[in-house]
This record gives sequence, C-alpha cells and structure tokens, in this order.
Amino acid sequence: MSKLHFIQTGGTIDKDYLTDDTNRAYNFVIGEAAFHPILRRAETSAPHSFATACQKDSSDMDDQDRDTIRQMVLRAEADRVIITHGTDTLHLTARHLSDIPHKVIILTGALKPERLRDSDADFNLGMAVGAIPHLPAGVYIALGGQVRHWSAHRPK
Repeated sequence: MSKLHFIQTGGTIDKDYLTDDTNRAYNFVIGEAAFHPILRRAETSAPHSFATACQKDSSDMDDQDRDTIRQMVLRAEADRVIITHGTDTLHLTARHLSDIPHKVIILTGALKPERLRDSDADFNLGMAVGAIPHLPAGVYIALGGQVRHWSAHRPK
C-alpha cells in the first residue's frame, strides 16, 4: 500500500468532554486526532503521515477552512488522503476538493466521539483505510458501512 496522509479537521469524531470536580461532563473540546488512537489499536504498520488543518465543529467551518484543507491536500506528498471531519458539512468540503486530480481523497467522521466506547469512529476510519487503495482518483465519503463518491452522498 502506498503512503497515506491523514488530515484532522475536528468534528464529533475528535470531540472530548471537559469534566468538573465531580466528573460530570459540561463542555466539549476538539481533542487529539481520532486517527492516532485508532491506528494504535489497529496496530497498523502502513506508512502514514498526518497534519491538522483545524479543530472545529463542522458547522463552524467556512470556505477559508476549506481552502486550507485544499492546500494541505495539494501539498501532501501522498496520493491517498483521509480527512476526518464533522458529518454535518463534510459534503461541502468534499465538493470544495472535487476537482483535485490524481489523488484519492476520503472524508470520514463519526456520530459519536472516538473516545466513547460505542462510537462508530473505528469502523468508519477502518472502512476508509481499507477502501482507499482500491479506488480510482476522486473524492469519496466513508460513513455507516458505505464508501460512496461524494456526489452520491445525501446529507442528513
């Protein structure tokens, strides 16, 4: 498998919850990129690199953030890029990246933070990693057991 490049943008997949002295959760923050602990648990030896574009809830992202992501994808030496992203607007980012030639780009996220035991983060990221070597150049979304071309994604 050729080298993968991961880009963190934030979203629920990367959320962590601040707690008070009684250990009650009261606020969320975007924490460590979810792909780090997931790749450690999977004990993968696949060569990869990573970067952080931003750490935002996707509903707070704007075109300037999407331009930053686009520039990071274009500058990445790897021709296979996985972007962790909030699920609310990942289709907008996918559209923003859709004319990048010669790269396979998969956006993925989770409905629950990776830090929660019953999160879908491991499954969705695993689907992206498993699918990416087999796809032709283009932009895809990996969620809920499916990897689809971005234009076939139906936002919630």
